[in-house]
Amino acid sequence: MPPVIDFHTHIYPDWLQQNRLKYLGRDNTFAQLFPDQNARMSTADELILAMDEDGIDHAVVMGIGWTDSGLAHDVNDYLIESVSRFPTRLTGFAGVNPKWGQDAARETDRCALAGLKGIGELHPDSQDFDLGDYRIMGTLMEVVQERDLIVTTHSSEPVGHIYPGKGRTTPEILMRFITRYPDVKIVCAHWGGGLLFYSLMPEIKEALSNVYFDTAASPFLYDLKVFKSGVSLVGSGSILLGSDYPIIQIGRLLDQIQEAGLSDPDRNAIIGSNAAKLLGINESFFI
Repeated sequence: MPPVIDFHTHIYPDWLQQNRLKYLGRDNTFAQLFPDQNARMSTADELILAMDEDGIDHAVVMGIGWTDSGLAHDVNDYLIESVSRFPTRLTGFAGVNPKWGQDAARETDRCALAGLKGIGELHPDSQDFDLGDYRIMGTLMEVVQERDLIVTTHSSEPVGHIYPGKGRTTPEILMRFITRYPDVKIVCAHWGGGLLFYSLMPEIKEALSNVYFDTAASPFLYDLKVFKSGVSLVGSGSILLGSDYPIIQIGRLLDQIQEAGLSDPDRNAIIGSNAAKLLGINESFFI
C-alpha cells in the first residue's frame, strides 16, 4: 500500500480567519472564494487532525491566487512555517501572481529557498492574467524552471454550473500554457476543466505527457465514472488525489476512489504513488 497523499489542500493563518471581512476588501481572489462569511477555512493544525482522521499520510498545502502582494507574502510565510513544523506531513506551494513580474519571481525564489516545492494554486481569472500569455508568464516561469518547481493552476469547464471562483481558465487556455512549457511539471486542478477528455486527439495526448490532473472537488463537478474514464484516457499515472480541503473533507475523495472500481495498481497510483514520485518522496519513508 503506497502512502496516501492529498495533493490539493489550503490552509490559512488564524489572523486571516479572524479578520476575514477586512481582507475580503483587500484581495480580489480571496473575496471571490469566500463571499460567504461562514465559508470554512482551516489552519495547519486543523488539517493535520483531519489527515489523521482520514488516514492521510501527507498533503500539499498551497496558497490561492492572491492579488495583494503583501497578503501573499504573509500567507507564504505561514506556509513555510507550517511545513517546518510538520516536515513529514506537509509540502508547500507558494501563492503568487504572475502579473507582479520581477516581484513574483523574487517571491517565488524566496519561497523555494525556504523549502516550498511549487507555486499555486494560480487563479488566472481573479488575478487578471492570461495563463497562455508568455509576456506575463515568462519572468515567473524562468524561476520555476531554474528551481525545478511544480505549477498548479485552477482549471475551468467551459460549460456546466457556475460556482464561486470557477472562472474561464478552460482547456484552450491551459493548452497554450502547457505547449509553451513542455518540460515544466504542471498540475491542472479539478480534472483540468475537462482537458483530459481531449486526449482522444493524438496531438493533445502527446502534449499532455508532463501534465497531471488532480481530483479536487470532484464530487461537486463530476459523476463517479470520471475516475475510470480518466484512467482510460490519460492513464492512472497522470492522476493525483486532491480534495480541495477544507471545501470538502479529504476522506470523501478517498472514499470515491475506493468506490470507483479501479484496479489495485491504478488506485494505488492515484492515491499516493504518483504524488510521491512527483514530490520526490521515497515511499519507504512512510513505512
